[in-house]
Amino acid sequence: MVSEINTSEKTVTSEKEGRVASLARRRHRVTRSLLALPLGWLVLFFIIPVSLVVAYSVGILETFTKEEGVSLETWRIFLTGENVYMLLFIKSFRMALIVAVVVVILAYPIAYFLAMIADKYKYSLLLLMIAPFMTNFFMRVMAWKVLLGRQGVLNSFLIWSGLRDEGNPIEGLAFGEIPVMIVLGYVWIPFVMLPMFAAMISMDRRLLEAAADLGASRWRAFWKVTFPLSLPGVVASFFFVFIPTIGEFVVPKLVGGTKGYMFGSAIDDLFGMGLDWRTGSVLSLWLVMAVFILALLFMRLVRFGRLAES
Repeated sequence: MVSEINTSEKTVTSEKEGRVASLARRRHRVTRSLLALPLGWLVLFFIIPVSLVVAYSVGILETFTKEEGVSLETWRIFLTGENVYMLLFIKSFRMALIVAVVVVILAYPIAYFLAMIADKYKYSLLLLMIAPFMTNFFMRVMAWKVLLGRQGVLNSFLIWSGLRDEGNPIEGLAFGEIPVMIVLGYVWIPFVMLPMFAAMISMDRRLLEAAADLGASRWRAFWKVTFPLSLPGVVASFFFVFIPTIGEFVVPKLVGGTKGYMFGSAIDDLFGMGLDWRTGSVLSLWLVMAVFILALLFMRLVRFGRLAES
């Protein structure tokens, strides 16, 4: 009798183990099925293209250039600064940094007003601010080109008002770094405002009430409560502008001229008119690595901000 009971218990146990193993196998199959599409997408549209760019950068693959076999010479020339591209990257880094800082400073008061003051009208005002930017990107950039050109609206107004002499317009507004940064700032402001707005709208207003009850002025409550809690949104907005601006090439091509030439413009020209895919691949990989490092820094800062909140 005892042996029969033990046998039945072993049978039940083995059946349970079989069901658990079967369930685990099904879960693994479902997990693999769910991961197959995103992993395939990543391999097809990121890993393979980047691998091809790596192959072009060292001469494993060649197109129009007549380089002799596999070589790291192009990397050496770029990293040692024997060409203008490293200086161009530093210039683009500086321009992107200025644009990101200025745009965040300009967008923060707007986000603060919408989140903390506008009350029930905040979403309507937010929609009104974003709606004009749903128009064609090139049309908006070309409109700025008309405004800032040598015979554009701004220079024509300055000459008409007597602030500038006839035939002596402000040359820096036509083509150069300044118009590129102005247009990029205009393009990014409404979208930079959104992360900061989201950070502020999710704040617990009772913290401000507690600060007021403890005798803090509005200015002190802002610096001690509002600004620290909105800092993750500020950091996100900064990198939201900074990272894509480094590789920007459309706006410099339209309003930059030779003085507003940027790193992304060089990559575009090397793959296009220059037909130098090896150098273009080196520059592209360098930009990818720079953006990757900045993304890691961004995630670290955001994680630090969340820890500070908790």
